[in-house]
Amino acid sequence: MSARRNARPALRVGAHVRFRGVKWQVVALAGQDIHLIGPDGGGEAVLAGHLFADPSFTVIGAEVPQPAPQWGLFETAPAAAREKALAWQRHVREVECGLAGGPGSDGAVRPQYDPEQHTLAQREQAKAQELTALGFGRVSRTTVQRMRLAYRKQGLWGLLDHRSTRAPSPTGRADERVVAAVREALRRRRGRSKGTINGLFPLINHILEDRHGPGTVPSPSQATLYRLVTTLARPGELPSGPVRQTPASFDGRAFTPTTALRPGEQVQVDTTRLDVLALFDDGRLARPELTIAIDVATRAILAAVLCPSATKAVDAALLLAEMAVPHPARPTWPDILRMDHAPALPHQRLTTLDARLAGAAARPVVLPETIVVDRGKVFVSRAFTAACETLGISVQPAPPFAPTAKGIVERAFGTINHLFCQHLPGYTGSDVTRRGPDAEQEACYSVPHLQDLLDEWLVHYHHRPHEGLRHPMMPRKALTPNQMWAALIAVAGHVPVPLTGHDYLELLPVRWQAITASGIRIHHRTYDHDLLAPYRGQPSPHTGRGGKWEIHYNPHDVRLIWIRLPDGLLTEIPWIHRDHVHQPFNDRTWQHIRTLALHGNHHDAEQHEADLADALDQLMRRVHSGHATKTEQTLLARTAAIPLPAARHPQDDTGPSADRPAQQDEDDSIDDLPDDDTHPATATGFGLYDAYEEADKW
Repeated sequence: MSARRNARPALRVGAHVRFRGVKWQVVALAGQDIHLIGPDGGGEAVLAGHLFADPSFTVIGAEVPQPAPQWGLFETAPAAAREKALAWQRHVREVECGLAGGPGSDGAVRPQYDPEQHTLAQREQAKAQELTALGFGRVSRTTVQRMRLAYRKQGLWGLLDHRSTRAPSPTGRADERVVAAVREALRRRRGRSKGTINGLFPLINHILEDRHGPGTVPSPSQATLYRLVTTLARPGELPSGPVRQTPASFDGRAFTPTTALRPGEQVQVDTTRLDVLALFDDGRLARPELTIAIDVATRAILAAVLCPSATKAVDAALLLAEMAVPHPARPTWPDILRMDHAPALPHQRLTTLDARLAGAAARPVVLPETIVVDRGKVFVSRAFTAACETLGISVQPAPPFAPTAKGIVERAFGTINHLFCQHLPGYTGSDVTRRGPDAEQEACYSVPHLQDLLDEWLVHYHHRPHEGLRHPMMPRKALTPNQMWAALIAVAGHVPVPLTGHDYLELLPVRWQAITASGIRIHHRTYDHDLLAPYRGQPSPHTGRGGKWEIHYNPHDVRLIWIRLPDGLLTEIPWIHRDHVHQPFNDRTWQHIRTLALHGNHHDAEQHEADLADALDQLMRRVHSGHATKTEQTLLARTAAIPLPAARHPQDDTGPSADRPAQQDEDDSIDDLPDDDTHPATATGFGLYDAYEEADKW
């Protein structure tokens, strides 16, 4: 019996090998060193690993070893084809070594397959005759030889009937010229508005005529073109494709997950419309715009700002200020939502580092190192980049048309819509096909109310386990953002951010105004204080602005401004009618009141401003108490059928306002003014959340 075939080649003394394209002879083996002699008589010692890794290395005269069996591919073949291949394996082994089980197996060698008595060609001829008699069909010696060589080269995979494993062509038997024309038509339409499939047919015919001449290629049937376009189109190119597409997948670019090893190493910022209707100050019902910042390392939503209209640069700058300082807990929040009651956070150790954390909400506080933004004009504006430069933050624009570069913040929007918005009245769904018919009638929350609810929900979000957060010592347990933050700050440390209220004011938008004898006039509003007495009618020290003074203002609350006096500090200057309007309002609301009063004669500017302030206050009172006229309801809610928030129960109206300092609540206490302007409406009945019920799940 012959020696075992298809064994791995062995390197022995005296063997000839090919290395670096030159023939060498092995003269000695010493551990991992292999001593070679070249054709010119020169010797060289080479490490075994280096020799075997050389692409040109072969053992001269050794048979090519049989590759490892491709069991994965073999299992994809039909069962009948696999059984036939296994039968061929036994016959091929018997031809080569005389035993159906291979060299060294048990059994007796049949005389016609004994290698000692018959040549390989004779054994192949005997096997062909035997297989023909067994019903394998008309098998020739050439067929046996071909199967034997295929088995040596590919193993069991070579013995399969590959007609059973051949994948069908996606284009069938269609003319290749037509297939190429369809691909070209789809390429030309890529990036344009999607039309119908029928709209591609004329373009395909024009391409065929331009490339091959008129009438050269027979025009395929409409059914064939439908099948080819549907088969060859990429995801999202057909009218029936998804509404929201990922351009990165069109270009074949792979998705690379974003990783960060410490809090603040990378923070992703983005803006989108929230899937819920809100009642705007001008009476419109629309979806507010949400801008969030999420930390990659902890998946913590560091800040979230809702805006009635398009996000401006000032809103993005305010976002920076919010994520860099602790978030104060609202007086009406349960204790479980405070940092000093959160078991996952080392609040005692952190409070010694930053005293502001004592009354903060149970949310991570992170100073970003790098912020990843898209190329929207809001995030590349001077106001935003200047604010980032002030805080020492690097701004990294994402590649164009690559939303996967900010995949974490994009997914966070879906989480907010799924876990928060769908439980609110006025939820619109992700698209118009999923919108309820009564969404507009159910909407009752204003943008400030939604902001209050969102701020409270974010504390609950940071107590929810996140599947993307794993600890190296507990890889099977999903951590919450708070737990991951506590684990990472133990390694990276907590950096208290020296961002004070003055820093916050510096991030507000700026305008330049003169100080007149009556104060500072902005849009028919007068801001005055005794501190302005020495500067009335005086030019500003900044000569580059024509003598005007630097004014900072909050676009979401125009009841006060801040002026930079010669001492370099920003000083608060209130509106002279601030005590008459007891809730924040923006400039758009003020402009609506001015529009209603344009028809009158206003010879006295001071009286006109007082009348505007009184009209604004009375309108807000009537709307919130439910006593507004039909015209006023139409002005603020577009239709009188929209339900407005009801007054809160007396037991709920405890604690100072969440939007104003405590001392201001004492000065502005009015008995007949409902508290709906400063507190969110009760969430009972909408299935939002219960703090203690959620705490039982942590």
